[in-house]
Amino acid sequence: MKKIIAILLTLVLALSCFVGCSGSSDDELTPIVVGASATPHAEVLEQVKDTLAEQGYDLQIIIYDDYILPNQGITDGTLDANYFQHTPYLNSYNASNGTDIVSAGLIHYEPFGLYGNGVSAVSEIAAGATIIIPADDSNETRALFLLQQEGLITLADDSTAEAGVTTLDITDDGGYNIIAVQADTVPSQLSNSDAGTVAVINGNYALQAGLSISDALAVEDASGEAAQTYANIIACANGNETSEKILALVAALQTEEIAEYMETTYNGAVQPMF
Repeated sequence: MKKIIAILLTLVLALSCFVGCSGSSDDELTPIVVGASATPHAEVLEQVKDTLAEQGYDLQIIIYDDYILPNQGITDGTLDANYFQHTPYLNSYNASNGTDIVSAGLIHYEPFGLYGNGVSAVSEIAAGATIIIPADDSNETRALFLLQQEGLITLADDSTAEAGVTTLDITDDGGYNIIAVQADTVPSQLSNSDAGTVAVINGNYALQAGLSISDALAVEDASGEAAQTYANIIACANGNETSEKILALVAALQTEEIAEYMETTYNGAVQPMF
């Protein structure tokens, strides 16, 4: 009798272990490691974690505060993808670094805004005022086109967003003092500037600084060339854009639910591009 009881207990324990150990766990999910800027990219990615888990993927988000390391992570294999940049920036990075990173899909567009320190309208910008803009290639282009859109400067006739422009392409600066600085420092430099200064700020850095797009003196035209050219993308190594995990990631992001999340959470500062 004791032997029978011992055998039964052994069977019960074995069955318990089988049931307890056979449930889903993160160890059984296929990891998708994505590098992203904190706002809004990582926040948007958080919204699809459960969806991807249901499909067998463990979405792991690594937050970066610069524009170099997320692309290095693609080339060294520590990241499957990243979500922080637009195609012109990616093209510039590839050309400068000899890399082969590609877009796997358009996700959203962050319109640039022109913000003022003690200025409430474009018409109030005084002659000789300082205008701070981001200095890296593609963002400098966007900033200058926004300034031209508002009639503050004039660019050369053959200027295009795709080809890119710099302050050297300004044919008429309107008498303003235009200063190009590192993109992530623009909000702090504006807040510490003299009254009357204005600045063109990237959408994600504006959000991080607590600025609302509704407070901007001017915003990029969302129906224009900029919206398509500067849409933020999921990027990955060339050839991986058709892998199952990357296709799953893009599909999870390009949904009505995510579009609604962007529209209700960011109030126009983040606009879906799908």
